[in-house]
Amino acid sequence: MSPLASYRRLLHLAGPLYVLVAFLGRLPLSMSQIGTLLLVSDATGSYGSGGLAAGALAVANAVGSPLAGELADRVGQRSVVLVQSLLGSAGLVLLVALTRADASAGVLTLTAAAAGLVLPQVGPMARVRWRPITRHETGRQQRLMDAAFSYEGAADEASFMFGPALIGLLVAAVSPSAAMLVAAGLLAVFGCAFAVHPTARLTGRAAGPLVGHGPLLSVVFVGLLGAQLCIGLLFGSIQTGTTALTTDAGQPGLAGIVHACLGVGSVLAGLATVALPPWVGHERRVLMSAALLLPLAIPLLWVGSVTALVVVVLLLGFGVAPYMIGVFSIGERAVPPARVGLAMTLLAGATGIGYAVGSTLAGRLADAEGHTAAFAVTVGATAVALLIAAAGQRPAHRMLTARAQETQASAASPV
Repeated sequence: MSPLASYRRLLHLAGPLYVLVAFLGRLPLSMSQIGTLLLVSDATGSYGSGGLAAGALAVANAVGSPLAGELADRVGQRSVVLVQSLLGSAGLVLLVALTRADASAGVLTLTAAAAGLVLPQVGPMARVRWRPITRHETGRQQRLMDAAFSYEGAADEASFMFGPALIGLLVAAVSPSAAMLVAAGLLAVFGCAFAVHPTARLTGRAAGPLVGHGPLLSVVFVGLLGAQLCIGLLFGSIQTGTTALTTDAGQPGLAGIVHACLGVGSVLAGLATVALPPWVGHERRVLMSAALLLPLAIPLLWVGSVTALVVVVLLLGFGVAPYMIGVFSIGERAVPPARVGLAMTLLAGATGIGYAVGSTLAGRLADAEGHTAAFAVTVGATAVALLIAAAGQRPAHRMLTARAQETQASAASPV
C-alpha cells in the first residue's frame, strides 16, 4: 500500500469530519502555552514570570493528562474529554480576567496551573482511536497504524505551528488577552466536538471488555519518557528564547509566528515518514532523527536577528516530527492494549514537563543573559535526546520484534 493510499484509507475509515475536529481540537493546547507566556509576561513585565506561568500550565497538564488517559481507558473518552474541554475553556477565561484585574504573578501562576490540569490532550487521545478504527483491516492494519501515527505526528506539529502563529497574529493585531479568549472559544467548540464524535465509542468499556492488562513501566517505556522530556525541553526553550529575541528586536508579536516555523519542516517530514520502508524500524528512525536534531540546533547559539532565527528554526523542524512519531509508535506497542490511553498521555505529559523545565530555565537565563543563553538549553536537550536514542536501540528492537512475533502468532491461530 502506497503512502497516499494509506492516508486515503484512513480518511475513508474515520471520515473527514473526524480528521477536521481532531485537528482543531488540539489547537487550544498549543495556543495556551505560548499564549500564557505572552499574557503573563506582558502583565508582569518579566520573562521569568511568564515562563513560570506557562511552565506551571504545562506541568499541571502533564499531571492531569495521564489521570484523564487512565480514566478514558476505563470509561471511554466521551465523558472525560467533554468535561475537560468545558473546564479548560473556563480556566483560560479566568486567567485572562485575573490579568486584567492586575493579579499578582503568584496568583496568575496558580490559575495557569489549574487551567492546565484540565486541558485535554486531544492528540494522544486521537492516537488511541486509530487501532480500533482500523481493526477490520486484515493484513494491512500495522501499515495503516504506521500511517496513522505519521499523520498524528504531523498534525501535532501543525497544531504547534498554527496555534502559536494564530496567537502571534492576535497579539500583534489586538492583545494577548484576546488571543487567549480565542483559544478558550476553540476549546469549548472543537474539544467538545471531538469528545462526542462517534469514534469515542471505540474507547474504554463502551468498546467491549478490556484485554491485555499488565505492567505499564518497562526499560523501553522509561526511555521513551526521557525522550519526550527532551523534546519538551526543546519546545519550551525555543519558545522562550524566541520571545526574548523578538522582543529585544522590538517585534514581540512575531514570537508565535517565528516559533510556528518549527512546525513547517516538522509537518513535511512527519507526513513523509510513512514512505520509509518497514525494515527501517521505529527505534532506528528515532536515532536518525536525534542525530539530525543536534547539528541543526547548534546554530541557535549564533543567531542575532529574527531573519536568521526563522531559517534555523525552520530547518530544525525537519528532525522533530520523525523523532516524536517514532517514540509514540514504539510507546503504543510497548504497553498492554488496555493501557494505551494512559501510555499516550504519559508520553505527552513528559513532553509537558520538559516544556515547563525548558521554558522556566530558559526564561531565567534570558532575563539574566539574553536569548543565546536560552537557546543553550535547546542544544543541551538535543544532545541528551541523542544519547537516550542510542542507548535504547537494543531494548526497543527486542521489544518490537517480540510484539511482531506475537501479532503473527495471533493472526495464524484459528478463531
